[in-house]
Amino acid sequence: QVQLVESGGGLVQQGGSLRLSCVASRRTFSDYAMGWFRQTPGKEREFVAAISWGGGSYADSVKGRFTISRDNAKNAVYLEMNSLKPEDTAVYYCAANRGAITRTVSLWDYWGQGTQVTVSS
Repeated sequence: QVQLVESGGGLVQQGGSLRLSCVASRRTFSDYAMGWFRQTPGKEREFVAAISWGGGSYADSVKGRFTISRDNAKNAVYLEMNSLKPEDTAVYYCAANRGAITRTVSLWDYWGQGTQVTVSS
């Protein structure tokens, strides 16, 4: 079992930046692919970014603005979000997967509780 705890969400103006953090409880954290997803009311949860030993992957909507990174020594994964837009407003979820990176929500094994990001125009 892996417990994930996100932090770093908040309110920011358009064009601003935020850094989300996610800390995992499991000591074998480095064996897991880690990802970030987001969800707005009435919509399905969508892929944002993910990282594994093979590198990172990004949704087209955030490519060039968001950067995912991980620190295996701290069991942590980060999402640096720059040039934020109102359409980035959502609850952001951290996820862990024992398999490879996938953009399919149902294939991720563990989820955090989410952190709200609100971008004002």
